[in-house]
Amino acid sequence: MVVEMELSDSEVDRIFRALADSTRRDIVRRTLAEEASVSDLAAAYDMSFAAVQKHVAVLEGAGLVTKRPHGRERYVRGNPHTIRRAQQLLDAYEQIWRARIGRLDDLLAEDPRPS
Repeated sequence: MVVEMELSDSEVDRIFRALADSTRRDIVRRTLAEEASVSDLAAAYDMSFAAVQKHVAVLEGAGLVTKRPHGRERYVRGNPHTIRRAQQLLDAYEQIWRARIGRLDDLLAEDPRPS
């Protein structure tokens, strides 16, 4: 498997720390489906506008969303490229795990009786 650009440890840490919070995961989900203003996002949660802005800032710092200004509003859009890169990392871990399971299956399938 070819990974587009390998993620640095600090990038991986930022991505998974950002995704560790359920509100941030929901913001990513919403903004991957459709661009939304920070105001619209704030209306969807039982928290202050400033708190939602902080969540968006964490996601932006991890590269999971981008913001663009439009007049007085800031629009947030999920970044599928970063999601894809994180998925590639998880896929690589899955391949390691599957290879270990395959080796265990082979070991268990061996005839334990001496010839």
